[in-house]
Amino acid sequence: MTFDFNDKVVLITGAGAGLGYACALAFADAGAKLAITDISPDALDKAVADLQENGAEVLGLINDASDCSDVNTMLDAIVERFGRLDIAVNNAGTATPLQEFHEVGEAEFDRVMAVNLKGVWLCMQAEIRQMLKQGGGRIVNVASATSRNTFPNASPYVTSKFAVAGLTRTVAVEYANRDIRINAICPGNVATPLVVSLVEDLSVLATKHAINRLGTPQEVANGVMYLASDLSSFSTGSLLEVDGGWNAI
Repeated sequence: MTFDFNDKVVLITGAGAGLGYACALAFADAGAKLAITDISPDALDKAVADLQENGAEVLGLINDASDCSDVNTMLDAIVERFGRLDIAVNNAGTATPLQEFHEVGEAEFDRVMAVNLKGVWLCMQAEIRQMLKQGGGRIVNVASATSRNTFPNASPYVTSKFAVAGLTRTVAVEYANRDIRINAICPGNVATPLVVSLVEDLSVLATKHAINRLGTPQEVANGVMYLASDLSSFSTGSLLEVDGGWNAI
């Protein structure tokens, strides 16, 4: 299947590497104009350079999704450059090393919730304000297979992703009759730089899936593009599982 996002303006947060970068590549290949963000200047610079080398039109923005002022400045820059925002993929996220619940520090918990939940909340507010002005838009939040399941020793991450799922569904209903569709993708385990940095044995993660392998960033990006496209025109408030059968077991 070939997606067509010719001249659509697409924002992807946390796009310096991993799933966000895979989504940026996929949207660029489909003709989109990109605004990508990351909190790491080095990762952002590399991603922008690579995308531009492939012919994409890209605006790169350093951004902390958990900071309200930063988020509003980001949206202003996108509108100043492109005039509108058609699609937003709220992907920026973080996690703590695997550890038992009683060992998790308050600062660790607060940081995960600030980025994974508050960051999505802030970004959605700014995105929706712009989409209301222009008459519509599409939002895809990056949730997780653990938005519907558990993962021992990852309580802050699981909590944040359950909350993203609830936020997605609730806000989607509020704006369903104003041509703003809001859905979430729920990926299984993928060998992104974040996952590799936190988990020693990736083979253990593969066993979570009925397919018995890890997913690829491109497979997740395909799901994101489907939710952002008109092929999903009757879907809002949905949680699309791209998890190799994890939640079917």
